[in-house]
Amino acid sequence: MSNPEEVGFKYWLRWQVPVCALIFVVPAVVALRFNKRVTIEPLNSYDLWVPCWRKLHPRWLLFYRAFAFVSMASLLYQIVASEGLFAFYFYTQWTFTLVMVYFMLGTIISAHGCWVCSNKPPPENGERTEFLERDLEGTGSTAAVTFRAKEFRGAIKLQSHYDQEEIQQRAGFWGYLMQTIYQTCAGAAILTDIVFWCLLVPFLLHVRLDLLMACMHSLNAVFLILDTSLNSLPFPWFRLSHFVLWSCIYVIFLWIIHACGFTWWPYPFLELSTPWAPLWYFALAVVHIPCYALYKLLIKAKSSIFSRLFPHAFVK
Repeated sequence: MSNPEEVGFKYWLRWQVPVCALIFVVPAVVALRFNKRVTIEPLNSYDLWVPCWRKLHPRWLLFYRAFAFVSMASLLYQIVASEGLFAFYFYTQWTFTLVMVYFMLGTIISAHGCWVCSNKPPPENGERTEFLERDLEGTGSTAAVTFRAKEFRGAIKLQSHYDQEEIQQRAGFWGYLMQTIYQTCAGAAILTDIVFWCLLVPFLLHVRLDLLMACMHSLNAVFLILDTSLNSLPFPWFRLSHFVLWSCIYVIFLWIIHACGFTWWPYPFLELSTPWAPLWYFALAVVHIPCYALYKLLIKAKSSIFSRLFPHAFVK
């Protein structure tokens, strides 16, 4: 922790400052350039709100997302009410808020999807054809009945195709934003919880551990993992760059606040006055890769395990 008299022009002339700056500026520049070059994979709008379980109605995913949003908003309100805006000095609250924004967008998009689904239900071709054939039984010859039944089946298939195309439109701006936030906060939530439970709690005695803090550092990942077990969202690997940018923006925010005279660092390993600072910054930069990879493995495990255990219920 730096002393007040140490914070000033001389503080930023330490050799650790440019080294640590390079450690997070270089990945940020690479991530920005990568985002410009990568080709965004097509995303269907129904992937945002249709569950990956055949018998599960989309409204259940809607209810879950609404519940998660309300629960997280309540927890965040309690934190802000007790600590004020100072609560957003921590990466945990940044990530928690981002996860809450994901569930807010997910609730809105799921509600719209359920509304589209209720107004444009997929036609039941078999039932309509059977009804037609019963209706035509007394209206003419067998050949005429067969011809009219085939003609009606073709009309049903055509209408079904149009209805399906309307439901399965390409996702727009809000859809891609929702997917981007989903993947960004997936890696960030894993990073937050690992750092808190595996580093801060065991080795730093000044960490306040109560029920509210435990919920803040666990429910973000728990809610996301449960949503992952229900949703159909794809998880492309290239959005690791957004996760990196998210963390870089937070570090830049801390440096700006510290340069303005705030002397206390929320995380001791981000302190620049120690000779170990570059090593800590490098370790935190590298750990982004396994955190994102861990969630990617969860997605693959979901597809692999559920498709074997529930082959008729799970949509791979």
